Amino acid sequence: MEAYKKWVRRNKDYVHSLESLANGFTWLLPERFSASEIGPEAVTAILGIITAINEHIIDTTSPQTSADPVEPNSFPYSLCTSAIKDLETLVEVAAQHYYGDDKKWNFIAVTEATKVLVRLAMFRNSGYKMLLHGGETPNTEKHSDFSSSQHNGGDFRKHGAHRGSNEQNSWNLEGRALSALSRFGENARMGSDPVWLRRVQHQQAIMEPPPQMIERPSLSMILSEKGVRGALFLMGEVLFITRPLIYVLLIRKYGIRSWIPWFLSLAVDGIGAGFSTQVVKSRDYHLTASEQDELKRRKLLWALYLMRDPFFSKYTRQRLQSTEKLLEPVPIIGLLTAKIVELVVGAQTRYTYMSGS
Repeated sequence: MEAYKKWVRRNKDYVHSLESLANGFTWLLPERFSASEIGPEAVTAILGIITAINEHIIDTTSPQTSADPVEPNSFPYSLCTSAIKDLETLVEVAAQHYYGDDKKWNFIAVTEATKVLVRLAMFRNSGYKMLLHGGETPNTEKHSDFSSSQHNGGDFRKHGAHRGSNEQNSWNLEGRALSALSRFGENARMGSDPVWLRRVQHQQAIMEPPPQMIERPSLSMILSEKGVRGALFLMGEVLFITRPLIYVLLIRKYGIRSWIPWFLSLAVDGIGAGFSTQVVKSRDYHLTASEQDELKRRKLLWALYLMRDPFFSKYTRQRLQSTEKLLEPVPIIGLLTAKIVELVVGAQTRYTYMSGS
């Protein structure tokens, strides 16, 4: 495994090219949207998991130095989330093939519940930071408001943290001096006084400060520091995480053709987006560039409601078919339009393609 990690890190551009080529060929596999779709979807899922593993290996390339903060928990939540998302379509296809259209929602609900648990654990483990791309991308950027309050010594850390950092800086200077002296002794082969050399090395080990652990904000810290804004942010994130599971449970109860799951899911998304908007408008809660892009991405996901039943069956499908008939006489363009409509209609039959989760 270590040899494979080294090869991936050395040839990451080549690996990315191979992954893109392989994923592109999966759309050309026969019977992709037919009843016997388990084989092609299994190939797609395996390729997706391999891609996620390679991305995780590349993202963990840079080693941590002694000065960098140490993560108290290194469980790969983003890799776990990506693997579940790659398997969910295969689970849906297999459940539909062996158990039928009605009972497949039980398996989809289990998959969504698993994603909810992983994302909530990741949300808590990250210090209640916004999930990027549904948890597939770790949110490693620091919040300016959190970091400033921590350095000022008021809200998330004790007042002695700044003084401790000054002490560690002085220790680092002394440790560097002792380290340089030790290396000089080794290079000069000072074998005449090995006891003195061991004494210097031992003192160097004593003077080096222990690695600094990351102190993540807890739930009570965020609520006490941010107040109502912090509570709105937390509720908005929880609604965004749990919305797919709520939608699937409603489909299990009322059916895919009912408007109740469609409207209630839209309402949950709207309430969560409203909470996030109120947080963004406040001056005391600053979002990073990645989090601002994430909010824009979530707004774009609302377009998927046009592709979900019953709205798709009553309105969107008719628009697509009329466009296809309109462009059918046009050479090349009519052929491409027909193929695109076929792919869109076929993809719409899969919940996992249009779930936005």
